[in-house]
Amino acid sequence: MALPAAHARSRERVLRICATGSTGSASGSGGSGAPSRSGGSGRFDATDATGASGGDAHTLRVRLLREFRALLGAEAFAFLLTDPVTSVGCAPVARVPVLPELPRLIRLKYLTRADRWTSLAGAAALSGLPEDERGPLWEELLRPAGVRDVASAVFRDRFGCWGFLDLWRYGAEFGPADLAYLDAVAGPVTEALRRAQSEAFPARPPGADRPGPLVLLLSPDLRVRGQTPGAPAYLAGLIPPEEGRAPIPAAAYNVAAQLLAREAGVDPNPARARVHLADGLWLTLRAARIDDGPGAEGPTPLDREIAVTIEETTPADRLDVFCRAHGLTGRETELLGHLADGADTGAAALAMSLSAHTVQDHLKSVFAKTGTRHRRGLLARALGT
Repeated sequence: MALPAAHARSRERVLRICATGSTGSASGSGGSGAPSRSGGSGRFDATDATGASGGDAHTLRVRLLREFRALLGAEAFAFLLTDPVTSVGCAPVARVPVLPELPRLIRLKYLTRADRWTSLAGAAALSGLPEDERGPLWEELLRPAGVRDVASAVFRDRFGCWGFLDLWRYGAEFGPADLAYLDAVAGPVTEALRRAQSEAFPARPPGADRPGPLVLLLSPDLRVRGQTPGAPAYLAGLIPPEEGRAPIPAAAYNVAAQLLAREAGVDPNPARARVHLADGLWLTLRAARIDDGPGAEGPTPLDREIAVTIEETTPADRLDVFCRAHGLTGRETELLGHLADGADTGAAALAMSLSAHTVQDHLKSVFAKTGTRHRRGLLARALGT
C-alpha cells in the first residue's frame, strides 16, 4: 500500500539514518547518557544508555527508535540484537512495562508463539489476532499492565537474523499504514544492523584480558540465585546500570528464556547467543539446566535451576559471525575457514577444487568486503587472536 505522507517522510529519514549508521548525531535525547526511570511507572528507559555491547549498533538503534516513536507513538519498546544463527536476543535497548517483572516478561515473550520474531514474515500487530490466540505474554502481563497493542518486526536477511523490535501502545491500536511502514524500512534497517555488527571486529589488543568461564545461576522463573565473582562486571558492560544499582542480566534472561522455549517445544534453536562486549571481545552465553551429575538418567526436571555460562567466543564461532556480518559468499566463507586453519593459497585451492588464480580473486573480494589489506590483519580481526 502507498504510505501516508507522514509515514513516507519518516521512511526517508530512516533511510538516511541507515545510510549514515551510527555516525550521525545522537544528541537531542534530553537524557544524561545513562539509563533512567520513566516517571513513576516503573519502566526501564535504556534509550540513552551508552552500552558497549554491539558497538555502534547501540547508537544506531537509539536513533531509529526516536524516529519510530515520533511517528508511531509507542510508549514502550524493546529493540534487541540477536545471534544471527540462533535468533536469541541480546544487548537490548528498551523501555519495558514494570521493571521488576523483567524476568517474567522475557520468559513469557519467549514462550509466546503469536507474532514470534522467529516466525514473522513481515510486521504484525497483536490486535490482528483474537484475544484467545495472543498467548501468555499478552494474557498474563501486557493486558493487565494496560497495554493496548504490540507491533512486532524482525530484521533478517540471507546471512541471518540481526534483531527484532516490539513497540507497545497503551492508548490505540496500530493500523495497516503503521505495519506497512515497518515493512518498508525493514530491509534498510536489517542491512544497517548487519553493517554495524561488522564494525565490532577490531583485532584484540596484545595482552588483552580474556575472561574465563563465568556462571550466573537462575531459578526456573529466571530470578538470579547466584553468580561467580566476575559475572557482574561483564553484565554491566552489556547494559550499563544506573549508578548504585546492580547490573541487569538481560542477555542471560534471554538465553535462559530460549532454553524454556526449547523445552516447551515453542522454538528448536539452541539456548545460545554471541554478543560483542567491547574492543573486539565477543562473548558467548549458553543456558542449561543443573542436573544430578554424571550417571543421572532421564530428562532433567523442569524445576531445576538454570546455569547461564559466559565465556569468550571461540575463534570458530567468532569467524562464523564475522563472515555473516560482512556478507561473505559461501565460497568466500569456505576460503576464510581454510586460511584460519593455516592453509596457504595452494592448499586452499586444492581443498576447494579451484585454481590458485580463482582463490586469489575470492581473497581480493574478501579484503574489499572486510576493509582489510593482508591476510594477517584479516585473520586477526576474524579470529580475535
